[in-house]
Amino acid sequence: MIRVTVWYEYVQEAEKIPEEFLPTGISEEQKDEMQKGQARSSAAIKAVYPKGVMGTVAEHLSGCEDMQVTSVNLYMPECGLPDELLEQTDVLIWWGHVAHNRVPDELVRKIRERVLKGMGFIPLHSAHPSKPMQALLGTSGSLKWREDDFCRVWNINPTHPIAQGIPESFELPGEEMYGEPFGIPKPDDIVFLGWFRGGEVFRSGCTWTRGYGKIFYFQPGHETSPSYHNPLVLKILENAVRWAAPSIWCQDLGCPHAEKAPESGR
Repeated sequence: MIRVTVWYEYVQEAEKIPEEFLPTGISEEQKDEMQKGQARSSAAIKAVYPKGVMGTVAEHLSGCEDMQVTSVNLYMPECGLPDELLEQTDVLIWWGHVAHNRVPDELVRKIRERVLKGMGFIPLHSAHPSKPMQALLGTSGSLKWREDDFCRVWNINPTHPIAQGIPESFELPGEEMYGEPFGIPKPDDIVFLGWFRGGEVFRSGCTWTRGYGKIFYFQPGHETSPSYHNPLVLKILENAVRWAAPSIWCQDLGCPHAEKAPESGR
């Protein structure tokens, strides 16, 4: 059984901003205006994803017989990822957008260490500049973007495990455009390539290995685009979880002293 944790920022989806997330020093009138804007943002997202953006993904993956799924978000205690849960996670799916800076550095350190030991990490869409992804890849994750576009996803590595069961290409209407240059290190593999209405192209599905852990970044998933209802996108996420699941764990990231070498027999 693969233990999957789906982490979601939730900031734009919540109907109301928690008091501790509001800027300090603003008037009650300004707070009221912010909450009205939050309600509009929440309604726009829930019109597309009544069960939430990552709630939709978590529900689908929960239907896989080989996966045990836990769904958490930034508004929960300890940002949804207490040590006990992180230590029981085989694959961490991460969707962030407007509150990357609210993820504590200490949690980022723990995620990075867990990946180095073997945990799979799947950052999605706007997680490209997230603190865990930056910590693991060592780059900014910068790119170009434009909302309400059209994406054709090309399967350019059909023998890769993540690409199994995926056709040569498929369309995602209304998906956000992400364009090159993409501020990432050279991937181990590029599995999918995105093409957009303006002629832009993007490395939409990339893999890396860090320590014992596998990483897969996948571009589709704007919060008001229906991409996570697309069965091919969901199939890719299924494949990615199975690919990223650890086959072996490293118990010690240190440099232990080697015991005396055995006799060679010569």
